[in-house]
Amino acid sequence: MSKKNQLLLILLLLVNGKITAQQGINNIWLMGYQSAAGYPGGQTLIDFYSGTPVLSYDSLEMDFNHTHANISDATGNIIFYTNGYYLADATNDTMQNGSGLSPGAYANAFSDGFGIPQGALIIPKPNSPNLYYLFHNSADGYSQPIPNSISYNFYVTTIDMNGNGGLGAVLSKNVSLLTDSMNPGKIAATKHANGRDWWVMIHRVNTNKFYKFLVTPTVILGPYSQNIGVVRADDAGQAWFSPDGKKYAYYYVNGGLDIFDFDRCAATLSNAVHISLPFENGYNVGMAFSPNSKILYVSNVFHVYQYDLSVTNIAASQLIVATYDSFLSVVPGFPGYPTVFGLASLAPDGKIYLTTGNSTIHMHTVDNPDSIGIGCNVNQHSLQVQSFYFNTLPNHPNYFLGCDTTCTTCLVGTPHLNPPRGGALTALPNPSNGNFTLQFAVQKISGELEIFDVMGNLVMRDYVAPWSQYKRVNIEGLAKGIYLCKLKWGGVEGSVKVIKE
Repeated sequence: MSKKNQLLLILLLLVNGKITAQQGINNIWLMGYQSAAGYPGGQTLIDFYSGTPVLSYDSLEMDFNHTHANISDATGNIIFYTNGYYLADATNDTMQNGSGLSPGAYANAFSDGFGIPQGALIIPKPNSPNLYYLFHNSADGYSQPIPNSISYNFYVTTIDMNGNGGLGAVLSKNVSLLTDSMNPGKIAATKHANGRDWWVMIHRVNTNKFYKFLVTPTVILGPYSQNIGVVRADDAGQAWFSPDGKKYAYYYVNGGLDIFDFDRCAATLSNAVHISLPFENGYNVGMAFSPNSKILYVSNVFHVYQYDLSVTNIAASQLIVATYDSFLSVVPGFPGYPTVFGLASLAPDGKIYLTTGNSTIHMHTVDNPDSIGIGCNVNQHSLQVQSFYFNTLPNHPNYFLGCDTTCTTCLVGTPHLNPPRGGALTALPNPSNGNFTLQFAVQKISGELEIFDVMGNLVMRDYVAPWSQYKRVNIEGLAKGIYLCKLKWGGVEGSVKVIKE
């Protein structure tokens, strides 16, 4: 189905007369390099718009290492992206004035893509539908061929999508918000409690200081700072806010794992928990939160650890939910490469995806990340991508997070999330052979899917992850006929009839 036809169907997703405007904004993942050399070089595009990942091969000018950020329009079409070195528009050409990001020795050495996890992050400017901020940094202290050093500038670049005939143009570039000694990458963001503004956070090297910036409709405020947790040297790893914005975690193998509570109104970190983890002969490590924000996964080369964030003693809840199974990712003409556990990210389909090391064609998935224990199902090397890739994952914050009405010290704005009403639940395709996708407005709590036959008998029940936009359904084993799909999120319900032919 074309994106245009999908758009017409999404127009049915009305919420009190309004469309969920951000649907599709985070659905594209890009990775890969050396397209000129042909397969296994090239780029893989993973599109989650249909509810399950659809993979395609492409030959792009841009190469990707660790750093990657992109953003799409409401119908899932990518509008621009970056590898840290430059910006590309929807035609895959260099965006107008989009070259020369984060200039310096590191950029000169890594023109084929920055090797800095979470070295770039894109946020729509509040109340300005055509303007976007790209936050980025580099390893300005770079002096030898390693991907990590010290960042001396934290930059913002502003993009106007009305520029260059709608392809976008850079209005201002490499504007330094802060000059200091900072850890490169690990740029993380979450919505302010008012549901409109954004908090963006980074870390000062060789200290326990975090810098925080507040992105408002008129100005970027800060930096505000807070000293909490352990002292950290320059490192790589990952930092994420939980989907509900109430937790923040920072992990790198030599510095260990830090978990904090986060106040979305005051941007205060509290209740620091530090967990030491062993060095497992590798530095491409990561972590990710479950969709319900209650479980944290740490990928540490040879093991995946799970932590229950709902208990008092988080460290004591540690479980090993996966151990590397010695699988090698093999492409004809190349030696096999180990598929160890690398960077991690929560995807739009409610699963967590883990990279497997440099120059492989596989990824791992955590299929049921809201489940405690091995029932979370770490499915090793379960996804085969279309080209070699360098531990690349996009840095997507939770664009759908709404206001927090429990925050009494700030102005609560209009929430971006609304409960679905009436015809807000849609099945695509419908009729189908029994394999279809339900589309709905994003909800901040987990839901339950129930399917009934025409006699009112319950024939299927399944879990729906919070913050997801889709639920893939397979009733191919059931008889042909009409079925009622009902989704429940607490006291909120949506339903749609589907036809199996």
